[in-house]
Amino acid sequence: MIAFSRPLLVAAGMVLLPAAALAADPATATLTLTADGVVSATPDTAIVSLGVVQEADSADKALSANNAAMEKTLAALKEAGVADKDIATSSFTIDPVMVYPPQKDDGTQEPPKITGYRVSNAVTVKLRDIAKAGGLLDKVIRVGANDVRGISFTVDDQDSLMDEARVEAMKTLETRAALYAKAGGFTLKRLLSVSEGGENNPPMPMMMAKAAPQAEVVPFMAGEQDIRATVHMTWEIEPAAK
Repeated sequence: MIAFSRPLLVAAGMVLLPAAALAADPATATLTLTADGVVSATPDTAIVSLGVVQEADSADKALSANNAAMEKTLAALKEAGVADKDIATSSFTIDPVMVYPPQKDDGTQEPPKITGYRVSNAVTVKLRDIAKAGGLLDKVIRVGANDVRGISFTVDDQDSLMDEARVEAMKTLETRAALYAKAGGFTLKRLLSVSEGGENNPPMPMMMAKAAPQAEVVPFMAGEQDIRATVHMTWEIEPAAK
């Protein structure tokens, strides 16, 4: 039996702590619990970072080669049904290709020399049909994309799933609160507060690879993604009627 001579807080870890900060009345006894609601879903969208890297003895030649390959890559994406809004440039760089001569016997070394230039142009692409992702990557690789930086998977519409997770968390808390009340010999008088925090989606599965023009159709396994909502609830409690 829980004594009600002083304010109490029962946390999720079943530890009794002072709860003056939570109760409007210092004499009010409260029960505070926290629970996670988790909903698992199969990802329906792939996010791919890919691009073109070209080198030549001059920046102008490297840029021209890169532009030509990137135009073919973008054309292949659009031909496959990827909308303009789902393609965004993520990086563009022009860097000198440096050669560092070996150190001489006397410890000196010639200064590095620029032997050419490297142009890199990368885009982030949202693929709304994961089943077609492998074949599409194979196609863009064959027309010029030679730098696949990574792929991740996500659920495009997470709002409704988050609501489901919130409902699950609240159901868990209500069941747990009733259990504590029965075991502790008190009743739940009224709900004082509900708050949400600590939402956490785990890292999405990701593949990192350099693509080769001879690559076969790329197999992907999207797995499942957990959508998580953390909810905190506080009740005012009072001794059970005798």
